This record gives sequence, structure tokens and C-alpha cells, in this order.
Amino acid sequence: MEEIRFAPSRRSTVGIEWELALVDSDSGDLRQVAQTVLDAVAGPRGEEHPHIKQELLLNTIEIVTGVCDTVGEAADDLGSSIESLRPILDPLRVELMCAGTHPFARWTQQKVTDRQRYATLIDRTQWWGRQMLIYGVHIHVGIEERDKVLPISRALMTHYGHLQALSASSPFWGGQDTGYASNRALMFQQLPTAGLPFQFDTWPELERYVADMLKTGVIDVFDEIRWDIRPSPKFGTIEVRVCDGIPTMAELASIAALTQCLVEYYSRELDAGRPTPALPSWFTQENKWRAARYGMDTILILDAAGHEDLVATDLSDRVLPMLEPVATDLGCRGELSGVRDIMDAGASYQRQRAVAARHGGALDAVVRSLVAEMRAGRPVEGEL
Repeated sequence: MEEIRFAPSRRSTVGIEWELALVDSDSGDLRQVAQTVLDAVAGPRGEEHPHIKQELLLNTIEIVTGVCDTVGEAADDLGSSIESLRPILDPLRVELMCAGTHPFARWTQQKVTDRQRYATLIDRTQWWGRQMLIYGVHIHVGIEERDKVLPISRALMTHYGHLQALSASSPFWGGQDTGYASNRALMFQQLPTAGLPFQFDTWPELERYVADMLKTGVIDVFDEIRWDIRPSPKFGTIEVRVCDGIPTMAELASIAALTQCLVEYYSRELDAGRPTPALPSWFTQENKWRAARYGMDTILILDAAGHEDLVATDLSDRVLPMLEPVATDLGCRGELSGVRDIMDAGASYQRQRAVAARHGGALDAVVRSLVAEMRAGRPVEGEL
């Protein structure tokens, strides 16, 4: 069994990966122009841009940050990438949009990027793989020592419902209201090795799992483990992949601050010799389903004893006050306070449904609202 080395990393640094849809300025439908965009930002020898990346589908690009000390720095990094894309996209009449799913686009009409790893994925996963017309956000937080990774990861699973509910942005699929706040969450878990992680107690248990997956051909490399929360050994981080696509910079910064603060909080608990919390896997699974179904109306299971509370109440009364001292130390108190703004304005799935209702169910209006929010960097009030 081969050892999985965990790279050295500066504690509680943050990095963000933001998957963005390319939509037509006039129709609001998806445009298959990712390669055109990537060619335009490539280096002089055709090398990939360090912060603008290829994704599975040709209607998608991903922008990523470097290693940042603060959430504000990460937001500035992402904003710079977006600004560099505008002169390329505007002449093409293409807009950027982010949500867990596109409200009305059809998965059958989307083209897969011409790369062997994507072809291999689609060949194996077939119908489910071809349906992955979804968008997410991945947040990396640096961990300075390997032995902290698994206990912090287990603790983060007790906050799965908070992160899913706040970011839920995929109520529509193929022109239909699914009745879910996050249809994406339940779709993505259909892929092999995706979904909720196994909650291992020791690093050798993780190594045994990875060795078994490699031996039986389930994966070829560690990165093909697509858990919602996973170690990222090559970066020295915990990677939180729970969130739906987040439509605005303000919300992205707030949810990133929440994630960074949770990791640092539990790192301090370990430093103090205190145990970190964990939930039985059956409660974690139920919390994921509830948050995907009900979003901000979710009644979360909080502990192994089965105590419950509304997700918004638990955030306001327990989680945010608990994290405020940590946020002050990390320089993200303002961004963390934005979590309350999400609760006040409504999560994206709620805003999308409100726009659809104002426009008689017209989902092109929902796309226009999402494009406007991306441009504004914050939720946009009123008629669109």
C-alpha cells in the first residue's frame, strides 16, 4: 500500500475554484465557446492561463485563485480574472452566469471538451455522465499538518446542511421546477466516487481505500475521488465541494469566509486538545437530502442525539457567533457577516423562483437576473 503524502501548506490559507456558464446575450441559452475563450487567454506558446481553466463541457470555464491569505484577496483575484474575460466575451455577445444548473438548457445539446480524461469519464458513466450540466464552487483551506485533516473533515460534515442551503441555486432543470432547492447536489452524487465521503478515523484507512480503488480500476488518480468534502494531498488542503454554483461575488466571499472560519475554528479545537464533532453517516445523508430539498427551510439534525433546528436559526444563534472571533483573526469578519445578508435576501434558488413567478414562469427572465447579478456582484433587487 503506497503512502499518500500530504503536501506542506500554510494554515487556513484559502483558494477558490468557480465554475461559470457561458450564455448567449440575446437568448440566454448556453454557448459552446469555451475553447475560443481559452485560446484568447492562452500564453504566447499556447500554454493554459494560470487562473482560467478548461472544464468538462464547452459551455463552461472555471476561474481559480492562487493561494490567498484572506477571502478578500481571493475575491480580488477572481474579480481580476472576470474583468480580463469581458473584452473577449462582449464581442461574442456572451455573458457569464453562475448557478447550480442552467434553468432551461438541454443536456442533450451540450458538447464535451475534446480531452481524453473527459472522454474516459463519459464512456464509463454514460447517461449520468452526459447529464452533468451542473456548476459548482470548490473552496480549499490550507491545513498545516496531516493529522488534522480527517477530524476537521468530519467536523465540517456537521455543517454540510448550512453550506448546501446557503448556496442552493439549482431549482430548475431542463425548463422544469424540480421542487428542490439544489437539484445539482443529488445529480452529481450519481457519478462513481462522488457524493458524501467515507468518514475515516485514520490516514492509513484512507490510504487503504485509495489503494483498493486504484487496484480495481475505479480510479486512475486520487483526484478522481469526487467527494463533497475531500483531502487534497497535492495542495495540502481540505477541499469543500458541497456548494452549488454561486451567482455573485458577495455571496461567494461570504460562503468562502464561513468555510475558512469553520476549518480554522476546528483546527483551534484540536490545538486545545478538545474533540471535534461528528455525525453518524445516516444523519449526514439525511441532512444532505433535506438541504437539497428544502434549502433555507431545512430542519437540520445537529448532533448524534438527534436534536434539530432550522438551518437559519442555527446559523444565527450558534454558528455565526461561534465563528466571529475567528473571522476577526482571519480578516474576514465583513465577509462572514454577509451570511446574514444571504438569509435576509434569500438564497439564489429562492430569488430565481421569485423572478420566474413575476414573469409568468418565463425562465429566460431567470437567466437575465442571474447575468445581472454576476455583473453587479451582488443580489439584484426588484423587477428584471
